[in-house]
Amino acid sequence: MRALLLSFSASLLLLVAAGAADAAAVPGPAPQQLIEKVSQDMLRDIDANRADLRQDPAKLRALVDKNLLPNFDTDYSARLVLGKHWRTATAEQRSRFVEAFIQSMMRQYGTALLDFTAERLTILPFKGDPAASTATVRTEVKRDNGTPVPVNYSMHATPQGWKAWDVTIEGVSYVKNFRTDFGAEIDAKGLDAVIQRLEAQNAQSAESATPAKAAAKAG
Repeated sequence: MRALLLSFSASLLLLVAAGAADAAAVPGPAPQQLIEKVSQDMLRDIDANRADLRQDPAKLRALVDKNLLPNFDTDYSARLVLGKHWRTATAEQRSRFVEAFIQSMMRQYGTALLDFTAERLTILPFKGDPAASTATVRTEVKRDNGTPVPVNYSMHATPQGWKAWDVTIEGVSYVKNFRTDFGAEIDAKGLDAVIQRLEAQNAQSAESATPAKAAAKAG
């Protein structure tokens, strides 16, 4: 799962198609070209600041905000993760969940981006209908031992351009995975409790990761 922030079922693809924009009218690059561009931009910024980023997680989050998040449909993804609970959530709960969810993902997988290099990533030839309003961009990311791991991005056309909404790693969808985990917890404790847990964990992680805190602990 380390490659998650670098790249469900057919029923979910149908849901996307129902609300997607006309692919022919979508602004910006096509899905394959978009993933290539985002990867190149992210690699360039990481290569230029790798040592600095290891010291300051806030700078890594800034890079993600700059390069990745504008091309990821976080609201749609969060809506799928929450499933039935999205319909009953208030606007404030939805907003807080989206932000807490993104922060949680960064907390769990963000540091893996610092090992992201051009040699580890291969973007495979595109397979699909260029005129369709949904697409899957297939990539492979090499593990430390050189074993390739399939990482596929599910994307859909929006009025703002193509956006990714799910990442499937070795056949496991992160949207489906988190929907199962969060759904059980929300059923047992309620949505507010889950949001508060995520926010508390994110705050604790951010505090302990600051250079000042790290220096204090070292001293």
